Amino acid sequence: MKRSTFRIPAIVLAVAALASPLHAALDTAKIESISGLKGTANEAEGTFKLTSPRTDVKISVDGWAMSPFMGLTTWVAFKEGVKSEAMCAGDIVVFEDEVNPVMSAALDAGLSVTALHNHFFDDEPKVYFMHIGGEGTLDALAGAVKSALSAQKQVRSVSAQPQRTFNGASAPAKNEITAATLDALLETKGTAKDGMYKAVFGRIAKMPCGCEMGKEMGVNTWAAFAGTDDNAVMCGDFCVRESELQSVLKCLRGEAINIVAIHSHMSGEEPRYLFLHYWGKGEAAKLGGSLKKALGLLDAKP
Repeated sequence: MKRSTFRIPAIVLAVAALASPLHAALDTAKIESISGLKGTANEAEGTFKLTSPRTDVKISVDGWAMSPFMGLTTWVAFKEGVKSEAMCAGDIVVFEDEVNPVMSAALDAGLSVTALHNHFFDDEPKVYFMHIGGEGTLDALAGAVKSALSAQKQVRSVSAQPQRTFNGASAPAKNEITAATLDALLETKGTAKDGMYKAVFGRIAKMPCGCEMGKEMGVNTWAAFAGTDDNAVMCGDFCVRESELQSVLKCLRGEAINIVAIHSHMSGEEPRYLFLHYWGKGEAAKLGGSLKKALGLLDAKP
């Protein structure tokens, strides 16, 4: 008896190919439509990656005209989630005056901001990289990406070239900060010098050697004030655990405090700490109040 041979119609094979795990998990057309960006699928990793080269401003590094191909391209990759419909991770190329508007837009839209740092030296204008991530529905994640990039475009629509100063008047050259006011507000005893003021709040980390590092070895949150009580600047560094980072960022941005860096200072410590650097301008007591709000979000344990 002759064995019959069954052949699968070509149309069935085509439909099966479209129903691959990536297409089944991610509606790539929706991601592109909502975000306004084009993407590329990686079937092996089950990802869909959006890219947006920075071509709107000419950038040089070490005196050489830099191509977006050499690392000046914003990207966000999507993948099927485990607890949510999808997850995403990415890196947004930002200039100094874009950092905080883009960060606020990303945070407000539900994304996490996980790092902010430079990738180059001798770049003109200065370029920074904001790493983001998130989990949720495709609609929400793609919409959040669009919100962040729309905030960036809004900054550039006002000024074609990146600006190098924060909004608001500069603090006066002569420093006359009232230390007692900030001591009382922050419930601590700070250090005063030449009309300036600094407060330091320590935490504890255990290193791989078994040694403990504390406030004097850099495991601390600090804030320094200069100018006058009515027109002050505040800068400093927040030492946060990973679980505290997003809430502190949202608090500081909600208080109009500018974030200027997010990175690690150590490796192998327990618990793991991240450090975010900030800059604020305004009345000293108001700045101190913003600082106190953010400090209240930290775990009471050092």
